[in-house]
Amino acid sequence: MDIKKIIEELVDTFLKAGELSISLRDKGLKKEIKSDNTPVSNGDIEVNKFITKKISEITPDIPIISEETSDNKNNSTLKDFWLVDPIDGTYDYINDLEEFTINAGLIINNEPVGGLINAPAKRRMFYAYGKGSAYELSNGVIKSLNDKEIKNNQPLRFISYSNKIKPEIQKIYQDLGVTENIKMKSSLKFCVVATGEYDGYVAEPRAYEWDIAAGHAILVASGGTITDFDGNEILYGKKDLKNPSIILKSKNLL
Repeated sequence: MDIKKIIEELVDTFLKAGELSISLRDKGLKKEIKSDNTPVSNGDIEVNKFITKKISEITPDIPIISEETSDNKNNSTLKDFWLVDPIDGTYDYINDLEEFTINAGLIINNEPVGGLINAPAKRRMFYAYGKGSAYELSNGVIKSLNDKEIKNNQPLRFISYSNKIKPEIQKIYQDLGVTENIKMKSSLKFCVVATGEYDGYVAEPRAYEWDIAAGHAILVASGGTITDFDGNEILYGKKDLKNPSIILKSKNLL
């Protein structure tokens, strides 16, 4: 399997999906509340159709698990599959904010080997297809994310999903020496840790595999790491598709 070719073939699709998401928002979104009390819009559904159609054309034999469909969600025997979140950060999307993303992670033998994340309102596109092969495409320029920066006594800057930091996370911050923390939504936080703009992210068990798979692939390809609170590897295809605790570290911390 040529993972590089697969991911690179999808970059243009993800850029166009970003344009579609913005166009639909500009026209006015139709919004609903799902059974789990989270919002969804026609933009989520249309972007999902657009990217999964292309993924199926390129990799017809690899199943897709998407947040917005029921397909394959009950098949816990899968080892090779795609995890798709067509709009991560739907609240930002439907409220004309910028931190929403379009995501797909390729899982082979329960590990993420490639990923794409587009943050169209930020005009930032990220993708990766293995260690040493993580990139950002912005304003037509491709930049490698694998260059390590030397940090000389600079404060450690972490990201959180909430302004209310739970005690177990505060303890990890103290152990690591984190001195600054900002709130950020969606999988964009994986990308800015991969670039080295921020040093890490910590979360207790929450969300689902499609929320983190693409970001996981991009972060690890950039030279960063992701484990649970006990230092264990994060694997995919769990029965309930729910995430364990996670700690992200930028390559600059290693």
